[in-house]
Amino acid sequence: MSGENTMQRASSKQARLIRYALSAAIAAALAPGAVLAQESAAQQPAAPAAATADGKESATTLDAIVVSGTARFKGLRKRDASFSITTASLEQIQEAVPLSTADALKVVPGVWAESAGGSTGANIFVRGMPSEGDAPFVTVQMDGAPLYPPPTLSFLENSTLFRMDDTVERMEVLRGGPSPIFSNGQPGATVNFIQKKGGEEPAGSVRIGLGSDNFRRVDLFNSGKLGEGWYYSVGGFYRVTDGVRDTQFPADKGGQLSATLTHSWDSGEVTVYARHTNDKNAFFTPIPLLSRNNGSSLSSFPGLDAQTGTLLGNDFRHVDIPTGPGTRIRRDLAEGRGINLDVFGASMDFYVGDWTISDRINYVSGSAPTNGLFTGASPRRMADYIAGFGSAGTATYVNGGGAVDPNQQVLTAGFWVVDKELESFTNDLRFSRDLFEGNTFTAGVYYARYSSKDTWYLGNNMLLTAQNNARRIDLRLADGRQVTRDGFVGTSFFSLRGDYDGQNTAVFLADEWQINERLRLDGGVRYEWQQVDGTVHDTATVDLDGNPNTLYDNATSISLPTSRRIDQNDHHFSWTLGLNYKLNDTSSVFARANSGYKLPAFDNLRDGNTKTQEIDQYELGFKSGNNVYDLYLTAFYNKFTNSPFQAFLDDGTNFTTVGDSRAYGVEVEGAVRPIGGLELTLTGIWLDAQYENYREFTGNQVMRQPKQQFRFTPSYYWTLPFGDLKIFATYSRIGDRYADLANTQKLPSYDTLDIGANLHVGENWEFAFTGSNVTNELGLTEGNVRVPGAATGGVFMGRPIAGRSYLFSAAYRW
Repeated sequence: MSGENTMQRASSKQARLIRYALSAAIAAALAPGAVLAQESAAQQPAAPAAATADGKESATTLDAIVVSGTARFKGLRKRDASFSITTASLEQIQEAVPLSTADALKVVPGVWAESAGGSTGANIFVRGMPSEGDAPFVTVQMDGAPLYPPPTLSFLENSTLFRMDDTVERMEVLRGGPSPIFSNGQPGATVNFIQKKGGEEPAGSVRIGLGSDNFRRVDLFNSGKLGEGWYYSVGGFYRVTDGVRDTQFPADKGGQLSATLTHSWDSGEVTVYARHTNDKNAFFTPIPLLSRNNGSSLSSFPGLDAQTGTLLGNDFRHVDIPTGPGTRIRRDLAEGRGINLDVFGASMDFYVGDWTISDRINYVSGSAPTNGLFTGASPRRMADYIAGFGSAGTATYVNGGGAVDPNQQVLTAGFWVVDKELESFTNDLRFSRDLFEGNTFTAGVYYARYSSKDTWYLGNNMLLTAQNNARRIDLRLADGRQVTRDGFVGTSFFSLRGDYDGQNTAVFLADEWQINERLRLDGGVRYEWQQVDGTVHDTATVDLDGNPNTLYDNATSISLPTSRRIDQNDHHFSWTLGLNYKLNDTSSVFARANSGYKLPAFDNLRDGNTKTQEIDQYELGFKSGNNVYDLYLTAFYNKFTNSPFQAFLDDGTNFTTVGDSRAYGVEVEGAVRPIGGLELTLTGIWLDAQYENYREFTGNQVMRQPKQQFRFTPSYYWTLPFGDLKIFATYSRIGDRYADLANTQKLPSYDTLDIGANLHVGENWEFAFTGSNVTNELGLTEGNVRVPGAATGGVFMGRPIAGRSYLFSAAYRW
């Protein structure tokens, strides 16, 4: 990314949206008696970063400045950091050809993102840390403040709440390290997106994107100076596309508007920001595939293309779902797993006497619904399905088309509805001072208050044709029983009305000590209290119409007026200790130990899992680099206690268990620039993760995480008379995984190839072309954990990655 773009700063066009955060920031900054002095991260002196082969500043060099994981937010060179952190500029993120926010994490060794579900709703795993899905060990931050304090609730993970656009300056991803001490105490990965802010010179861009699947997108950004010490930025995007799979309706549609306002003076800096996102995203789940050799060889199921096909379609895009006697709701599949979210925040850095005061405030409010099709058992012939009722029957299409062929492959899939209304407030306040030369002490307090109002209707199974854009089927038996209503063979098997509130307060102490020019020590302790209370309504199973011959509603789960209370208090202690030793001017080693935790969240407590997960981690790393190469090697070991598992099985059972695990492995990030404009980069991980004390699953590989994965990217840069050109390609290898605890559903290894080129013309124009999965590889990121056991009958239910797609963009910058 060019230096001009990196220095872009912020401004607000949404004064109405930022008024709340601005008033809070100014009130704190102008407190009576305060003596203020500025120590902004942006103004800290930093050695120039080593240049890559293309002559640009590299975010992977040892001299790159990071702020995540540091006690004072002021910034630290990567060569001095005693922890593993990956950084990427906006341009580097775009060159990785990400299909979503979660997919951008593929540039981070040790992180595995299952992003085949579409633009949102990913499952993200870190260093063998066990989970059933979502992303319990990944926190997404904006400018150092978490977007939602619990990293995962059922049907919601943090990456769903964030959309990348040209207002992002860079991404920093911290794994392990000191993260159990700061912010929300995430022991896994903290993904911090740093926004652009306004500067002395006006800067901006207009980007137009066109691509496969009728992809159309526009990004806008503008920043500059409002007055002496006042800077602004404003930007956003709007995008519409038919989607990587043919849904027959826009799979992704929506946009975002962001703004920042910065005030700098001789003694401090305050930035306030606001963001509004309204985006709708179709959600893709496992589909049937043909399987051989226990899933080792896969191909498309007849009539359902694995690369471009989906069961979703207009036939059941809009449906009415019964929720109780005489009550229904209407839902739209195009709502998918989108968000309608407002974010307000502020960051403040200033002095009071000898103390440096830093504060990060964030307020989030909005909705994050799920309207998705969840598949279950493998398809079978229509005739066999009818025979299962012990009677002859007549099957017809719901929306016309006559009788269904007895040999037509059919399956049942549920239209699951989950409504979530979210609200959260976080504040991370820190006080730092130098105790003596080379030693800095920090004391801080973290406070979070958050809520989620949930309404769920899981189940609502439909009888569908197993084909692209499936069609609903009505079935009436010869003995007078009616199996379906408008294609629905069932109603909700799990209805939920819940209203949860949580509050976390933590105090932490940290100390950083540069003992001499070679040795740097840091350590910290944290103590946290959590209080969770909520109301979960009781449920009952009823026959909605009282007619036993209408099979489709004979067992309907409904919410009752009565309820039960959730009320639990937890507390825990964590610590970290790390050292970094400089071997010479180009190399250093680090060691780190920490003990962290994950307190039970709303869904854990609802299901009776009240135990706190305890996590011990150890790291040993080597860093070396100059203008020819960069190398980062990190060996790690983690140990988990009280790790819960929960899944809603296809028969409606809510399966839960708890146990332990351990994992160890090695991460690598490297780049070599041997000649001219050639650069060769490699990132990857080797991992061994197993369950321990986990019922009959003890000794099994931790589900859904590959033992090895790596990405190799060669690139070449030319300086041309009219500008510069860079071409690149990325080969990725994803190893074998298992979809289930029992290690019976094998997810085979696969390889992908991405390509791209960037052309800069003059001072203003930029053209980019990228291709994703250009070899059209059939790879799976997920099986079907809701159906225990391996593939049966030669059919495997899995979620394939998207087929090949291309994107072209043109940008004008000033």
